[in-house]
Amino acid sequence: MQVLRTPEERFRNLPDYPFDPHWTDLTAGLRMHHVDEGPPDADPVLMLHGEPSWSYLYRRMVPVFTAAGFRAVAPDLVGFGKSDKPAGRGDYSYQAHMDWLTEWLLALDLRRITLICQDWGSLLGLRLATEQPERFDRIVVANGFLPTAERKAPPAFHLWRAFALRTPVLPVGRIVAVGTRRRLSRAERAAYDAPFPERHYKAGARAFPALVPTSPDDPAVPANREAWRRLGEWDKPFLTLFGSGDPILGRADRPLQEHVPGAAGQPHARLRGSHFVQEDAGEEIARRTVDWIRG
Repeated sequence: MQVLRTPEERFRNLPDYPFDPHWTDLTAGLRMHHVDEGPPDADPVLMLHGEPSWSYLYRRMVPVFTAAGFRAVAPDLVGFGKSDKPAGRGDYSYQAHMDWLTEWLLALDLRRITLICQDWGSLLGLRLATEQPERFDRIVVANGFLPTAERKAPPAFHLWRAFALRTPVLPVGRIVAVGTRRRLSRAERAAYDAPFPERHYKAGARAFPALVPTSPDDPAVPANREAWRRLGEWDKPFLTLFGSGDPILGRADRPLQEHVPGAAGQPHARLRGSHFVQEDAGEEIARRTVDWIRG
């Protein structure tokens, strides 16, 4: 497996991202990066990004959590951000991402976790929480879901998957900008492009849409259906904070609220935002989460 590592100079002087890097070496020979701010012995808020973003997505939420006394942790998934990037599209699978993320979580030995997950961060995070339930105290889903190939994916998703696989150029910064309501600055778009100095670094970003299980014979379906079953028994607090303008996941909150026992009576909200709702309403999500934890 050929592994690429984005040069550190690509990440210099990013707007609103002053965080020191932290690294974890995985047994697969890969290095994962994460943001780790706040008291190391405080209860952690674990923020998982999706496709094709990285921990930069949570830059405005981290200070809210640390100011409230929490430990704010945001990893870059393998293939994204400052983490290592296998160069072959075939190097990536749903289970490989689960294995990498699980090994990282166990290496940090995080417990009493409040999970915040978006997009692929939810596909991985909801699996992770149901497979390691003793480590998680509560879950916030902010524009995410857990596909089990029992619901039809919206047409917008099929268009996105075809684009990601076939387009000669995958303009990551522009993709994130299209998925927000507010207008990203040129510097912010450049920050989303920073992990990918050339096309060879984008294998993971191109692979992710095709790894979403949409047919019953997908190899990820059995584990996802088991995770969905366990979510049907999840009685710990469960909150949805969705950007209502998301054409793919904007209405995915209702099935989660109906299925998860811990969602009953929680202060769910649909916010003014699109798919990358953390860009549109990040501070609001963080403030609502702090109030919810304390309440």
